[in-house]
Amino acid sequence: MSTLDLAAGASLRRDETLEVALLLAFAGGYLDAYTWMIHGVMANAQTANLVLLWVYGSVGNWAAALHFVPPILSFAIGVLVAAWLRHATGDRASVISTLIEILLLIAIEILHNRLPDLAGTLGISFVAAMPTAIFTKVEGVVYSSVMITGNMRQAIEGAFAAVVGGGPPGPLRRSGMFAALCVMFGVGAAVGAFATKSFPNLALGMPVIALLIVLLRCEVDRSEARA
Repeated sequence: MSTLDLAAGASLRRDETLEVALLLAFAGGYLDAYTWMIHGVMANAQTANLVLLWVYGSVGNWAAALHFVPPILSFAIGVLVAAWLRHATGDRASVISTLIEILLLIAIEILHNRLPDLAGTLGISFVAAMPTAIFTKVEGVVYSSVMITGNMRQAIEGAFAAVVGGGPPGPLRRSGMFAALCVMFGVGAAVGAFATKSFPNLALGMPVIALLIVLLRCEVDRSEARA
């Protein structure tokens, strides 16, 4: 390993590691599957919600169209809160936002049978927005934990650069990294669909566990760095 590689590894933020990104991708796919099966909307994929809103609206079915408005607005509010956290807390934003996500998911899980569908959708879409605004990079490269379009493009471009030569350093690793994120998002969706169908009242426990690991990885390593 070169001196440059060692320096890069030493300066890598804990919330930008591949391990954290994979856990967030799993949770992102899981929550999309959960909200689609329970509420008929997407927690993360606001593109899908917007398309369906206008598809139904274009044929005059406004009751169905307006069903997709609350998660879009809730996601937007979540992004604003995450932006405020970054501004107010700096490097602590990743830990604080993850803790907020965990507490909200636990609350939604506990109150699921008492809350109307709208409240559950709003809460989960708010939760889903925070990682996409806080955890924006993996190993210094921009990625998304809540959708695969950009990640898939990066995986394909990295593979192409590895074959033809040129491009950014380590194109094959970068391609594998983004391909892994796409796969993990799909795994999360598959596990989320199975869990939601099999035990819907406990289904949110898995993304909570994934986020707890993220929280521990970020906080423990931060404590070690201070020591």
